[in-house]
Amino acid sequence: MKTYDPDKTTTEVRQGSSRKMNARVLVTSMIGVIVLFAIIYLVYTLTQSNPS
Repeated sequence: MKTYDPDKTTTEVRQGSSRKMNARVLVTSMIGVIVLFAIIYLVYTLTQSNPS
């Protein structure tokens, strides 16, 4: 990756990589949240006593 580009302003250079990797972070976070809720749900349902 080039660190110097004469066609860009100083603000554009400071913005960092132009690659948009936000989707990967969002998908990974969403999967993590779903797995966490599934584990909590399973623990909650397995610890309940049977109704009489």
